[in-house]
Amino acid sequence: MFTGLIEDVGKIQKIAPRRSSMELSISCGLPTAEIKPGDSIAVDGACLTVTSIQGQGFSVDVSPETLQRTTLGKRRAGDRVNLERALRLCDRLGGHLVSGHIDGLAVLSALEKSGEFTRLVFAAPENILKYIIEKGSVAVDGISLTVNTVTPREFSVMIIPHTLEKTTLAGKCPGDQVNIENDMIGKYVEKLMGKRDAEGGITLDFLAKHNFT
Repeated sequence: MFTGLIEDVGKIQKIAPRRSSMELSISCGLPTAEIKPGDSIAVDGACLTVTSIQGQGFSVDVSPETLQRTTLGKRRAGDRVNLERALRLCDRLGGHLVSGHIDGLAVLSALEKSGEFTRLVFAAPENILKYIIEKGSVAVDGISLTVNTVTPREFSVMIIPHTLEKTTLAGKCPGDQVNIENDMIGKYVEKLMGKRDAEGGITLDFLAKHNFT
């Protein structure tokens, strides 16, 4: 589990392709003495497992499923990636609950300056947009952001200078793809509402059955 607050921007040093997967070696400013094989690190929002530590960096395996659902398969050596270590129970939850499981891709369609702030507009498919609401949360390449506006085809976010400086967003251009993770609460609500429809509406018995009493 993660918060969407980026700890560091790393650099891909090496990509080792395999038959249907690949290994990424990433240099970073994270305290690698505190990282061990088996730890989870979100790389551009995708939860990956550390397989080894090399000096000031680490390696992770990228599965076929992750390659299919994320932008990681398009990365090249030298590319910068957002990094966040897994949330500890004692940490403050400054962003929102992020699982590191990418729902799909969006495309940056517009980038507009608004004083010191930057407005980013992303085009996304319906299966992504249906979970996005104004003033709700969304993770873009692992970054916890607040949604400003939503249309049938796009959503927008406003970026503060600190976020632009401390993440990979400063290097994005219209046409670039990004990883999107929707707020998991909406997906749970949708599943619960589906059960309600199948069972004939919300009743006291329904609430009791689903531990709402």
